[in-house]
Amino acid sequence: MKIAIANDHAAVEMKDFIRDYLTELGHEVNDLGCFAGERADYPDYAKKVGLEVTAGNAELGILICGSGVGMSIAANKIKGIRAVCCSEPYSAKMSRMHNDANVLCFGARIVGPELAKMIVDEFLGASFLGERHAMRVDKIKALEA
Repeated sequence: MKIAIANDHAAVEMKDFIRDYLTELGHEVNDLGCFAGERADYPDYAKKVGLEVTAGNAELGILICGSGVGMSIAANKIKGIRAVCCSEPYSAKMSRMHNDANVLCFGARIVGPELAKMIVDEFLGASFLGERHAMRVDKIKALEA
């Protein structure tokens, strides 16, 4: 799977850890920064990942900041992005299954590396169920218009 990933200055180590984990699993990962020592405003990185996903260059995106909240707010401003901020695996799974979420956000100051791997695994392993949920996602899309 093609995954775009980015972070702000608070999450460089966590992004590197998750990027390497995804690569070990066989995913193609596009690391859009930020990198150690760079100044980072999270909306800039949320935009980079969001545009990669909406352009079809990545199937899903992952954004990591201190809490995950700023990244999710910023990413959700991009038409076609349904970003979810998760601090545990169940919500990550259900966001894909029921809401067709396409960007996962979480906080490097909130979750540790092993929990982050579980959250990522559930997000990537789940698929949109469609049917009655598709009607609801269509209503979300209509809000963008």
